[in-house]
Amino acid sequence: MLSEKEKREMLEMAGSQSLREDMRQLKAVAQNAFVRDGKVDIDSYIEFLNAYNEFIDHRPKPFKPIKDNIMKL
Repeated sequence: MLSEKEKREMLEMAGSQSLREDMRQLKAVAQNAFVRDGKVDIDSYIEFLNAYNEFIDHRPKPFKPIKDNIMKL
């Protein structure tokens, strides 16, 4: 729930022409880094995840096979 002060601030910002123009420019240059030719490039996504995990020093857990036979969602 927004306070009255927050509501007033949002209404003021909504009336700002410069803010709307800034958001329009951001949207115009925004791109999805993992989409190539209209399709998701899985290889670049996996490269990103591997680099990110290395960056945060994430150590992979050892693989443990699932022992359940009947799995329903």
